[in-house]
Amino acid sequence: MNHFAIAIDGPAASGKSTLAKKLAEKLGLVMVNSGAMYRAATWKILSEGISPSDTAAVLALLDRTTFSCGRDGMLSTIALNGNVPPDDALRSPEVNANVSLTAAIPEIRTLLVDLQRGYLDHSSVVMEGRDIGSVVFPDTPYKIYVDASEEVREARRRAMGETDSLAKRDAADSQRKTAPLVVAEGAVVLDNSDHTVESGLAAMLEILRKQGLAWENEK
Repeated sequence: MNHFAIAIDGPAASGKSTLAKKLAEKLGLVMVNSGAMYRAATWKILSEGISPSDTAAVLALLDRTTFSCGRDGMLSTIALNGNVPPDDALRSPEVNANVSLTAAIPEIRTLLVDLQRGYLDHSSVVMEGRDIGSVVFPDTPYKIYVDASEEVREARRRAMGETDSLAKRDAADSQRKTAPLVVAEGAVVLDNSDHTVESGLAAMLEILRKQGLAWENEK
């Protein structure tokens, strides 16, 4: 199989999810939001009345929870014991406040990274997250790190109606022992502070061309 992965990493509210989705649409690829997987795990943990900091309870929950990945059209899905969590639940303040704790649990990362890699068994993907280029697909030549100033990211977060602390989230994601947020080796940094969606997408496509990606499915 000649399936390939385009790895899009970056901090919260940098615009990486929007650009990754537009890129996938442009190239006719499956878009995988790895963050939604960690949000789903966080939602499940909280819905069971468990604190993500209670590692023993979380691991016990994992033993009785089945995670399965699929897709709805060209977008990835994640189900827990056969149930897909509602989108509004995954973006709740409670999930926002706890997702970094969940993502720092090594056993959860191992489980979800295996599922993320499994997408390549079926199709090429645009996958966005925080460790895609560094951990999930370190060998892909197609890596972009989307960043933006803290002021711009804070404004975007407020526009989304979300009030969690970006500084706290950045520190948690960058300082965790397991798969911290880093600029992956070989990744090109795209400063998305002043881009529109259209110009940001154009910049991504130019980066990928320089990284050697050729495609036939551009729409």
